[in-house]
Amino acid sequence: MIPTFIGITMLCFGLIQFVPGGPVEQIIMQMKGIGAAESSKSAGAGASISEQQRKAIEAHFGFDKPIAKRYWKWLVADRLGMKMESYKFPDKTAWQVIRQRFKISLIFGITGFILSYLVCIPLGILKALRHNKMFDFVSSIVVFAGYALPTFALGMVLKMLFCGTVEGLWDFFPVSGFHSDNFADMTFWKQTKDIFVHMFFPVLCYVIGNFAVLTLLMKNSLLEQISKDYIRTVLAKGGSFTRAIWGHALRNSLIPIATGFGSILTVMFAGSVIIEQVFEIPGMGRLSLEAITGRDYPVFMGILSLTSILGLAGNILSDFMYVLIDPRIDFQKN
Repeated sequence: MIPTFIGITMLCFGLIQFVPGGPVEQIIMQMKGIGAAESSKSAGAGASISEQQRKAIEAHFGFDKPIAKRYWKWLVADRLGMKMESYKFPDKTAWQVIRQRFKISLIFGITGFILSYLVCIPLGILKALRHNKMFDFVSSIVVFAGYALPTFALGMVLKMLFCGTVEGLWDFFPVSGFHSDNFADMTFWKQTKDIFVHMFFPVLCYVIGNFAVLTLLMKNSLLEQISKDYIRTVLAKGGSFTRAIWGHALRNSLIPIATGFGSILTVMFAGSVIIEQVFEIPGMGRLSLEAITGRDYPVFMGILSLTSILGLAGNILSDFMYVLIDPRIDFQKN
């Protein structure tokens, strides 16, 4: 995990140093008047920046030092950049900015993660047990239709039909956000209902995005186990088909599904940049987009380091899930 993490962050840290439009360029453009309204452009067109001023700006942001020193400072002194001050949010460190969005994305991510597995695993089992029957055929149409439909397109259609964005259509759900403006004045149950209606469509879009892969993986895995010799042996010894499936095949069929269990560590970022942008949810995905477009390098690198650590730890967790599901697997050398 350690060399992989260093490799990821070192590569990205090096790349962003050469991306045009960084904080130094933005300050210089502001001093020259570039990027202001058209009326003020001409007024500042003749402004110029001396080499001494440029060097002072670069020193302020630390760009006057070699990349290796800047990376070491980011890694150690700035604690993965979390102690660095955000370029876009004055008087706030990268961690303070990330922490504000953390809770919202965590709620969306956990809800979507749990619903994905609660729906897809039973559906995959039913499709395997009713293979080539009408239920399997109809459910496959629904699954592939949901998989083929882009989540951002589905989100915009749902907003148009049910959120009152088009006059004359239904207005059952809020257009955007995580809760209403008067959320603090509501009772507990009204707050719960308010969060539910705000979360319904974003979580639905997220679940549909994972729907087909998990469902078909579960179905194909169970079908493969049903065709194995040990299932025929159970049946030949007088065991019922129900016992063969639920007592033997199901546990082994969950092994491929376990690869996704480790992603529970990264569920706070699962809301997707596009979904959060469509529904205007102030979560981690939208924050990462704002950090990239606004060249807020401390926040972007803070999000990158956090997701990298949790993603790598999730891979380790998935390996341990293999052991829990399949006792034949162990990590001891013979």
